[in-house]
This record gives sequence, C-alpha cells and structure tokens, in this order.
Amino acid sequence: MERNLRKERVGLVSSNKMDKTVVVVESKRQKHPMYGKFVLKNKKYKAHDEQNDCNEGDTVRIMETRPLSKNKRWRVVEIIERAK
Repeated sequence: MERNLRKERVGLVSSNKMDKTVVVVESKRQKHPMYGKFVLKNKKYKAHDEQNDCNEGDTVRIMETRPLSKNKRWRVVEIIERAK
C-alpha cells in the first residue's frame, strides 16, 4: 500500500512557549487580483517539536501529519537555519 505525498511548508518559528509545540508562520507574497500589487499573506501552523529544539526566529520545515491534538496537525522535520 502506498501512502500519499504529505504537504511541506517552510516558515519562521514565532513562538516556542508551549511544551513540544511551536507556532510556525508561513509568509507568502500574493498578487492582488484587481490592483496587481503584491500583498503579504501570513498563515500560522502549530507544529509538534519532540525535543523542544526550536527557538524563536528559527527557519524550519514542517510536514503534515495525523491530528496530534485539537489544532496540531504538523510536525517539525528539520531546522533549516538557527536564529542569530
């Protein structure tokens, strides 16, 4: 049996105050349909961080997973860049 591809996102850790959970913000520039101006859109994801490795400002890759809690459906795959 083959498993479907899971979605991946890259974002910035905005909060690590919870235990084993981080809030990851994905920012993307989207062109306005009528005016053509680029607008910043932010989306927040709660992601599972098993070792509590992530700190605020880190760039991380997260992957979709089964529901781990009421609103946690993502997990941290890797830390791409540490905050300076």
